[in-house]
Amino acid sequence: MHMSTSEIRAAFLEYFRTEGHQVVSSSSLVPHNDPTLLFTNAGMNQFKDVFLGSDVRSYSRAATAQRCVRAGGKHNDLDNVGYTARHHTFFEMLGNFSFGDYFKRDAIIYAWTFLTKVLQLPKEKLLVTVYATDDEAYDIWAKIIGVSTDRIVRIGDNKGAPYASDNFWQMGDTGPCGPCTEIFYDHGDKIWGGPPGSAEEDGDRFIEIWNVVFMQFNRQADGTLEPLPRPSVDTGMGLERISAIMQGVHSNYEIDIFQTLIRRAAEVVGIADLENKSLRVIADHIRSCAFLVADGVMPSNEGRGYVLRRIIRRAVRHGRKLGAKDVFFYQLVGTLAELMGDACPELKSQQPVIERVLKLEEEQFVRTLDRGLALLDEALEGLGDMRQIPGEVVFKLYDTYGFPADLTADVVRDRGFTIDEAGFAVEMDKQRERAKGASSFAVDYNKRLKIDQESEFVGYECLSSEQTITALLRGDEEVDVIHEGDEALVVLDSTPFYAESGGQLGDTGLLRCGDAVFAVTDTLKLGQAIVHKGYVERGSLSQHAMVHAEVDMARRQATALHHSATHLMHAALRKVLGEHVSQKGSQVGPERLRFDFSHFEGMSMASIRRVEELVNAEIRANHAIQTQLMDLEQAKQSGAMALFGEKYDEQVRVVGMGEFSTELCGGTHASRTGDIGFFKIIAESGVAAGIRRIEAVVGKAAIDYIHQLGEQIDETANLIKGDQFSIASKVRQFMERTKLLEREVEQLKAKLAAHAGSNLLTQVVRVNGQQVLVAEMDGVDPKSLRTTLDELKNRLQSGVLLLATVADGKVSLIAGVTADLTGKVKAGELVNMVAQQVGGKGGGRPDMAQAGGTLPDALPAAMGRVIPWLEERL
Repeated sequence: MHMSTSEIRAAFLEYFRTEGHQVVSSSSLVPHNDPTLLFTNAGMNQFKDVFLGSDVRSYSRAATAQRCVRAGGKHNDLDNVGYTARHHTFFEMLGNFSFGDYFKRDAIIYAWTFLTKVLQLPKEKLLVTVYATDDEAYDIWAKIIGVSTDRIVRIGDNKGAPYASDNFWQMGDTGPCGPCTEIFYDHGDKIWGGPPGSAEEDGDRFIEIWNVVFMQFNRQADGTLEPLPRPSVDTGMGLERISAIMQGVHSNYEIDIFQTLIRRAAEVVGIADLENKSLRVIADHIRSCAFLVADGVMPSNEGRGYVLRRIIRRAVRHGRKLGAKDVFFYQLVGTLAELMGDACPELKSQQPVIERVLKLEEEQFVRTLDRGLALLDEALEGLGDMRQIPGEVVFKLYDTYGFPADLTADVVRDRGFTIDEAGFAVEMDKQRERAKGASSFAVDYNKRLKIDQESEFVGYECLSSEQTITALLRGDEEVDVIHEGDEALVVLDSTPFYAESGGQLGDTGLLRCGDAVFAVTDTLKLGQAIVHKGYVERGSLSQHAMVHAEVDMARRQATALHHSATHLMHAALRKVLGEHVSQKGSQVGPERLRFDFSHFEGMSMASIRRVEELVNAEIRANHAIQTQLMDLEQAKQSGAMALFGEKYDEQVRVVGMGEFSTELCGGTHASRTGDIGFFKIIAESGVAAGIRRIEAVVGKAAIDYIHQLGEQIDETANLIKGDQFSIASKVRQFMERTKLLEREVEQLKAKLAAHAGSNLLTQVVRVNGQQVLVAEMDGVDPKSLRTTLDELKNRLQSGVLLLATVADGKVSLIAGVTADLTGKVKAGELVNMVAQQVGGKGGGRPDMAQAGGTLPDALPAAMGRVIPWLEERL
């Protein structure tokens, strides 16, 4: 039975929906609140906290079609993409999950039923593996499903350590883990390869299509396995792999989605050979790049943005290899949106953004590509018989021209060269020390602070209430009592204190119990618990005591005003700048709001003013701010804006402000827009490529800002002897006068340097018959050295010169060699020889080179070595 990729995806989700699973949307490729992951790389990522027990959902079984990227960090398939049948940077993982609901029997039955009944795959084409000691799974396959024992393979520990097996899965070195059963498809004896566990298992005949993980144990730091109280199931089936099988092809690149993208890539690049491997690379890369941009990643030189930049540049390089003359990569976005836009609506809504980001990045890269290739050619010429590019050259290409190391390796491979990968890694480590650990998996899941209690937030309407203490934590330990001076965490059964989330800062205030007082300095969430962080001001608090919880009313109200203003501003930005604007982060507090959003250029003063006008108009309209609870899907269908990548419960709060703004939001807000009073943007800046930041104030904070601004204007007007409305013209006059004076100073410095240079001619000596001038110049501006050198070279006609000066504790050096002597002495070598002795380095052309140093005390000795050094060369 032939099925399209879209039909298989829909059939999978529908089958599990009918089996009682909640169909959950794909999460963002940028993992939500998970610093251990560079990108979402498996279907279970968004459910990690559910499996760990720190997150509780309204459902106990789920199904997803999760988009994944493996192109950086621990899971990196980039170098194989396009050259093998099944490696991708981007892929979709179909998965079904049980959170303490069904276990091995039902999980195996669901998988077998879907493959053999829904997809109608021949049973004789399927083979299964189980963990060697998992007799339970073996018996289910053999006795319940009826798979013949010769098609069930036990896979044991084959990697030199206990439980190190392809059929034993673990989240990390510690934490949830368990055996798994995998289902393989037999492509037939026309393809070389043997079944899993055999000597020929690396062949392509038997292909794994579905992995069903049984989370059965909790692995401790000492390696022991403790049974989990609620065993769970995590499964994954690659959509591209199953599509290849259903469409009767062997390579994933032959399925419908890839064939369409390959044809489009060939069209925009201008070639007819559809079998070219570079077309596969481009077709794969457009998927990961488009979805990463849609999920808020922008090209940069760090972290996720660096991985995106590498993928884009790799695709562009392959396009150039195929003969692409114009910017082409972005032209594939529209085709991708047509293919996958129904399943992933954000691809269509973000299409203009994605196209512009990819176009700008390719244009920028093409501008530097030729310059980088010229540097590479120069480096290759200088290698002589060496066939390896040094690591520092590879790094310079990356650092100066944005060439990823793999791209450099790709360019030089055709010429018979390799790159020094280890040397490049050393250089990268030096520069990117701060980025270490960006994708570290060294997390001991058993040491994570766990609070089993669940807290109810009751603070939308009331700011004080009587509550019961359900947990006290001091350090990492739960205690029965806390005393005066103790810093601690207090958990209540319910609380009026808002825990930091959605960008809104946590509440502060007091917890009172008789004469005892606990000062709350922050409120945050740990799992399902709302935690009050602070210290005991006086007295002591004990478990199960009743406390009077009081939120700082003024701080909460000021925060709520800024939060409501953020919603209005978000809507105004979309009206002024375009629908591509989406929130990329925010922080809302009592003193100001900060809002990050996707946009490609700085906002003009006119745009900023227009946003202010729109927001203040909505404030003056004094709309009632209405909140209502809805089911998540109902809320989205009503037009409420959801922040992609944000995690929402099944029941959500919808906050509406007239017809202007409707968003999903769990934060606290004003009662009416008029309460905000006045809105003022105080700063607009860029925080990353394609990401802008606005800071703004409202209410009393805005009035205070206007007063401070007025005071600064008045003070400035007094200093320049003008009034508030003549400041600009007065400052312009001062700037013009300053420029005139600076020019006069530069001219005088040049005259002084020229005079000093003329006096230096008396210090010229002969070395092996050639004129040599080595001199330190006192009180000379380092910028004047070049002018002085040029004048002296003209006067000497033939010779070698080295000039030095010290200013602000730093050494400046310049060397010059006339054209007739550069065959014997190179200015770059001379200046570098001296620079190394004064704590620096430098270089340049054979006839002129400059350098600096940080050890002025070493300069006299260094200058003294110049004549002996020249005697060996002249």
